[in-house]
Amino acid sequence: MSQQPSDAQTEILPAKPGQRLQRGVARMLTGLGHAALCEFVPVGGLRVDVISISPKGEIWVVECKSCRADFTGDRKWQGYLEFCDRFFWAVDTDFPDELLPQGSGLIRADSWGAELLRMAPESRLAAARRSRLLRDIARVSAGRLLSLTDPMGVSGAAF
Repeated sequence: MSQQPSDAQTEILPAKPGQRLQRGVARMLTGLGHAALCEFVPVGGLRVDVISISPKGEIWVVECKSCRADFTGDRKWQGYLEFCDRFFWAVDTDFPDELLPQGSGLIRADSWGAELLRMAPESRLAAARRSRLLRDIARVSAGRLLSLTDPMGVSGAAF
């Protein structure tokens, strides 16, 4: 994980603990050469915390869990397995790792960065699903970028 900034580098932190983990994970993935996207909806009813495309073209999904209650109260994560080549959990240093299912990757994260502790096993997506996901990730990413430079031009769009 990265060192926290000095007073001269102070940043506004995301409000929610899960969003803070997302930010640290996205920073780590970007450092690994990935294109990371937070809050992505692969299909109606599912929203992944972080999805990324690796330099080799693998699609990774990272589910951020800020506490025991967050983990036990959400069982939708099993549906995410259909939308990635590798699945990871991202948790902070206080999270009880023994709760996490085996056979998935593990990332230790905070607001400032993250560290890959256990690589997730690979489960390759079917070509048609990969193609659709890559298009959807590109569309959502482009829309979000455009909304930063022209918010009125994309009002009402779901990005």
